[in-house]
Amino acid sequence: MRTPLCDTLGIEHPVFGFTPSEHVAAAISRAGGLGVLGCVRFNDAADLDRALTWMDENTDGRPYGVDIVMPATVPTEGTSFDLDKLIPQGHRDFVQRTLQKLGVPPLPADEESGAGVLGWLHSVARSHVDVALEHPIRLIANALGSPPDDVIRRVHEHGVPVAALAGKSEHASRHVDNGVDIVVAQGYEAGGHTGEVASMVLVPEVVDAVGERVPVLAAGGIGSGRQMAAALALGASGAWMGSYWLTTAEYALMGQSTATQRALLAAGSSDTVRTRIYTGKPARLLKTRWTEAWAEADAPAPLPMPLQNLLVSEAHQRITLSDDPGVVSMPVGQVVGRMNDVRPVAEVMATLLREADEAIDRLGKLR
Repeated sequence: MRTPLCDTLGIEHPVFGFTPSEHVAAAISRAGGLGVLGCVRFNDAADLDRALTWMDENTDGRPYGVDIVMPATVPTEGTSFDLDKLIPQGHRDFVQRTLQKLGVPPLPADEESGAGVLGWLHSVARSHVDVALEHPIRLIANALGSPPDDVIRRVHEHGVPVAALAGKSEHASRHVDNGVDIVVAQGYEAGGHTGEVASMVLVPEVVDAVGERVPVLAAGGIGSGRQMAAALALGASGAWMGSYWLTTAEYALMGQSTATQRALLAAGSSDTVRTRIYTGKPARLLKTRWTEAWAEADAPAPLPMPLQNLLVSEAHQRITLSDDPGVVSMPVGQVVGRMNDVRPVAEVMATLLREADEAIDRLGKLR
């Protein structure tokens, strides 16, 4: 299964796999797709450089990309210490009460508290761009829309295309007008930051709006070859998938608690919730006792990006170490209902491609 975009990027299959794990991203690229490493977890540019160097050495020369988080509106900037002063005490108290109520233990004495994910800041995101352009990347994507004009110009000067996620057709048109080369139409059912329009409606709207100018990828609700075939039928040039790789064998190499994968494997398609409690912007998360606590009457309103993530960063750290599937905090889409076993990336990719071929063949017989 190929589309013209495969030739443009030098990949075998129109499967774009977004993931926070360099092990998963490299495996997707080796399997013929385009592994796209999410950079937001890297507060230190040197850590990102090491991860990309590892990918250079472990993708067998196959193309890969990176995903940054650069909001169109510049949020509050500053160091973690400076920003920490902007967090209300009432929010801190609520987090501590909730963790105690949920039975989440404090950090071990030998565990240092994290500073939160500063990758939400423009300054850190720009450092991610700087580091990425020192490596043979084939794509830079922005999870929150079109990057600033100067970033697009700089990336283009290096011969690298820019992709941007869009939740409305008007957003897609604006991205292309700004110089974006690939639009990712991400529907409401997707994991992480997502808009209000479902993929079945959104993808053809975006294709009609910008498809004659740039390729469009479909994101949200894709976890089978049938759904990939549906994306192509709607006019997409490929599938952008994030959630589906969270239960791959390679994801466990991140050192994440196995509680995360256990929670995902047990969840159904209705076990997610769209909320601002993760970053301050609407994001779809796995529904757990942690998300339910934030929906109670005494819960404070989530803070704007990046303060909300700084507020809950240590809580997420404690939750991960607690190894309790009932309280994990994890972005995931409604496709979680199809994530029912742990398999290597190569096996997942082979299944997707086989199912897509079968779906396309079945449709052909209906003519």
